[in-house]
Amino acid sequence: MKKKVLIPTKLESVARQILEAHGGYTVVHDDKLPLTDLIKQQADVYALIVRSEKVTSAVIDALPQLKVIVRAGTGYDTIDIKHARKKGIDVMNTPGANSNAVAEEVIALMLADARQLVQADISTRTGKWEKKKFMGREITGKTIGIVGLGNIGQLVAKRLSGFEVRLLGYDPMISQDRADAMRVELMDLPQLFEQADYITLHIPENDETRGMINENLLSRMKRGATLINCARPGVLDETALRKIKPLNKLRFLNDVYPADAEGPKSVADIADIMAPHLGASTVEANTNAARRAAEELIELDDKGITSFIVNRDVPEGLDEAYGRLAYSITKLCRHLVGPTAKLKTLETSFYGSLDPFGDWLMIPIVTALGDKIERPADCKMARQFLKDMGINVINRDTDPTKGFENSMTIDLIGTLDSNSLRRVSIRGTVVEGVLMLSRINEFDKLYFEPRGPTVFFIYEDRPGVLGQIGVTLAAADINIEDVRNPHHMKVNQSLVIMRINKPVPDAVMADISRRIKAFASFYYDFG
Repeated sequence: MKKKVLIPTKLESVARQILEAHGGYTVVHDDKLPLTDLIKQQADVYALIVRSEKVTSAVIDALPQLKVIVRAGTGYDTIDIKHARKKGIDVMNTPGANSNAVAEEVIALMLADARQLVQADISTRTGKWEKKKFMGREITGKTIGIVGLGNIGQLVAKRLSGFEVRLLGYDPMISQDRADAMRVELMDLPQLFEQADYITLHIPENDETRGMINENLLSRMKRGATLINCARPGVLDETALRKIKPLNKLRFLNDVYPADAEGPKSVADIADIMAPHLGASTVEANTNAARRAAEELIELDDKGITSFIVNRDVPEGLDEAYGRLAYSITKLCRHLVGPTAKLKTLETSFYGSLDPFGDWLMIPIVTALGDKIERPADCKMARQFLKDMGINVINRDTDPTKGFENSMTIDLIGTLDSNSLRRVSIRGTVVEGVLMLSRINEFDKLYFEPRGPTVFFIYEDRPGVLGQIGVTLAAADINIEDVRNPHHMKVNQSLVIMRINKPVPDAVMADISRRIKAFASFYYDFG
């Protein structure tokens, strides 16, 4: 019996064509009737392919045979993925299908604003001829700042290259080699905001990035500069922009809102151009998303390919603790290499039963590489992200005779400057559900649980240092809950790891580092 697929949205017909050509599906494509009416008529639906339709728990409950929901697009916040999981329903998306459409929209907004095309059109339609009033500007020769050099940010850089502009970029993840290849000058955010004539945002919205474009950065913008947001609404502090915009005569072009729906928009008073979230609204992007939605459904059913499922926390057969372990190890590696270091290489080793899950474990690994990284939806996205950032990935063959059953080793190599290369290697495992770090570089047999507030110090091995650290922490009313203090005899260095009961102020960390003459030190809360 053929499986019924319902497409209750305006989607290019290629999805229906691919599914029907396969022979295993019956497709109902209706973008006229409301979804609530359609599900009453098509209660035996096996799969839903949607765009922006809200798939609530009520919709899911009304379809007892539903097994798959495919979002023809990247975001899936309109789908109740937790309720779907409870019902045994897989939710998938089609990441990257609309990247070029968003990149081209950015340039369209820039040109429309620079040449005042929107206002000129309105004026000319009334019969006026106001050439002098609509004197414009040229993009060529300007300085463009791109905040976030992921897939879309890199496409923006590529599309702008023909305008002979100077390209500035901010992205803590991208390698220097990759940036050089794109002819993008990497710099920190304050510098970028001070130098750019146009700034376009391409960062995810999460706890780390929400409100990131704040009053301090906006006040640094050139007089008359333009800010473009086709990313997410929450990354921009609207109140700050409302304050700074008239002072610096800034321009603001916007295409993103808290809700994709009719009604008043909070940025209406400060946006010079507003569009109704048109980033993905091209025939080509719609076609790409439609094709991929159909292909992913077929691959799931015919081949069991689950890489685009977004509501399965872990693959079947893998303890979720190993995902947390991969994340924690990578976070620690990133801090030891240096949060501002440019990453060059990521090397991994997965031992024993972890070996088949190496691809999936790349998802938490990539997520942990930076605070502003949005969790990849699947391993393909994770690997593509690393490729886009210019980070070389090596998954090493493992030697079963070493006895590292169900362990993983993660190495990061990064550059602090043109003459400095730093490598950090950490191995860990899970013992009875508890995460354990077993090695950090040459410091072996640690067996330390990465949990809660933790301090790390590396120093020249000598008596009394551990006591100095303890006394200084005690003076700050900080208690030690666990400690490891291995030695590396070849280089006469020691590592101390202490789990403590509360955060350590920067001044206390600096004081301890000075007292013990630490080679390296940092504080991190594993949560």
